[in-house]
Amino acid sequence: MPVQWTVSHPTRLVIAVARGDLRLLDIEHYLDGVVTANVLAYRKIFDMTQATPNLSDDDLMALGARIRAYIALGRIGALAIVATTEKSHRQARMFAALAEADRPIKIFRELHLARQWLDAQPDPQPGS
Repeated sequence: MPVQWTVSHPTRLVIAVARGDLRLLDIEHYLDGVVTANVLAYRKIFDMTQATPNLSDDDLMALGARIRAYIALGRIGALAIVATTEKSHRQARMFAALAEADRPIKIFRELHLARQWLDAQPDPQPGS
């Protein structure tokens, strides 16, 4: 599967790693899993360093609309996206602009910097 992810409930953190061809359906399955697991409020790292994004502008707009719809479900945790290629970085920036939510979002080229930033974000407490 192109997006594999794990949840750490003690640290309230989701780590997702995308590999290979990354398509809209792959991200939608990941988002479905996050919502089903009730971890939308957790902080998240989405690592695209091993992926080749195959997302159109329409796909990114659909993902942005989906994230905005999640606002009605409650708090959405901070998101750090790690993207190393120009294409993935450009698409991550477009996603960030389209997926406006009341949460911090930042794009990085290095995983350790993303983790440092994410660890500095407020801990999403239950019910907040």
